[in-house]
Amino acid sequence: MLELREHQQSALQQLREGFEAGHTRQLLYAPTGAGKTECAIAIMHETAMQYKCSAMVMDRIVLVEQTSLRLGKYQIDHGVMQSTHWRYRPSERIQICSIQTLAKRKKMEAPDLLLYDETHVLHKSIIDYIKDNPQMKVIGLTATPFTKGLAGLYTNVVSAIPTEKLVEKGLLCPLKVYIAKEIDMTGAKKVAGEWSADEVTSRGMKITGDIVTEWVKKTHDIFGEPKKTVVFCSGVDHGRDLEKQFKLAGYNFVSISYKEDDEFKRMTIEDFSKPDTTIHGLIATDILTKGFDVSDVRIGVSARPFSKSFSSHVQQLGRVLRPHEGKDFALWLDHAGNYVRFRGDWDDVYSNGVSTLPEGGEKPKQEPSEKEKKESKCPKCSVLWVGGDTCMSCGYTRPRMSMVESVPGELKELEAANKKLRINNQEFYSQLIYYAQAKGYKTGWAFHKYKEKFNAAPNGLSSSPQHPSPETLNWIKSRTIAFAKSKARAA
Repeated sequence: MLELREHQQSALQQLREGFEAGHTRQLLYAPTGAGKTECAIAIMHETAMQYKCSAMVMDRIVLVEQTSLRLGKYQIDHGVMQSTHWRYRPSERIQICSIQTLAKRKKMEAPDLLLYDETHVLHKSIIDYIKDNPQMKVIGLTATPFTKGLAGLYTNVVSAIPTEKLVEKGLLCPLKVYIAKEIDMTGAKKVAGEWSADEVTSRGMKITGDIVTEWVKKTHDIFGEPKKTVVFCSGVDHGRDLEKQFKLAGYNFVSISYKEDDEFKRMTIEDFSKPDTTIHGLIATDILTKGFDVSDVRIGVSARPFSKSFSSHVQQLGRVLRPHEGKDFALWLDHAGNYVRFRGDWDDVYSNGVSTLPEGGEKPKQEPSEKEKKESKCPKCSVLWVGGDTCMSCGYTRPRMSMVESVPGELKELEAANKKLRINNQEFYSQLIYYAQAKGYKTGWAFHKYKEKFNAAPNGLSSSPQHPSPETLNWIKSRTIAFAKSKARAA
């Protein structure tokens, strides 16, 4: 029997309220781990109980099959809109189909409710179908609602839950990020704002050896042995080059791409999914970003730079965040520069979710300066620097620009001071959350105020509220006054 979690029930209630308010087209933002398929199944089942019809469309046959199996698991009657499928039952109130099938049946009677999975991939045939049936209610489902055109299609956004909350609840794993040797994209050719495939492939192949060496070192230093890995390469040739170099180093990595037949890819992923697989890692460009949920993957390697595709970056991160028994955290080795490039956007989405749709879609990001890149990682272990003076991973302490010399005996005092700073940061963030809740502000207010004070996101801090101290209230008041003065000067 299907039982929804609290955040899933809340999301469904918000969708009902949205329809009651007159929004016939709504988007449900549900990050990896939020259970968007369960939400979709519950919505369709509820619709069927009201003697109405619903259909869910997906852009891949394998996703149709997965969703049908999930419905079968919950013993919910449904049909699959494929004449050769054993579940072809056109009389059922719930129908599952591929986008390609729906496109061929343009004159099919519209259901009462259409669910559009992975709606960030805007297919013209589905958009036309939606516009041709204005009476039909529509719910778009996605973990990456950043595509141009979504704002013109949907009038309301429901955010199921932020990724940070899923991590706190144990529904996703924390992420440990290392900033590794980066693929140099200086002066690279761009097409529609994104680096060309030929450029990322040729430049990615220049550091294949570094990628393999870094993986070997980290998997042994951190886990003591090889752990299941997914590698996002820059192109087909880069993937094959990586496969060759991993095998020369003694590790069984398999590259899959559009050039291999579907049966080979299916069997390879099926083998990799087994707990006793002999495959150490899979290498691909974007095949692994949809419908791939192997929860015991411990390591993700980013070796495909993106100039503007924040959504692709988020999809890649999601492949390693699934929880698994004995999996305390997921390891991310960034050779693409994507984590630092999109860090501000990721910190925001991670903590606050998505509440609005961008009008113009994704735009190329300004490249971080060499100083910003240097400061983004620990100079000793290369782990992502998350604020403060001490690396939370290896304990390295950054020297402060000071005229006062440090004495060796003061090291323990310095460590104690850093721990106290971390506690103070948590108290400050908790007090901001309390203030925001008391004032009825949006959840992102505390996040942005914390970032304003410390120039870093409150990653790793809990969202528990705490009554603000006089010092915190005075700081908030000072920022309010400063904001009012800046507006007055602008006027």
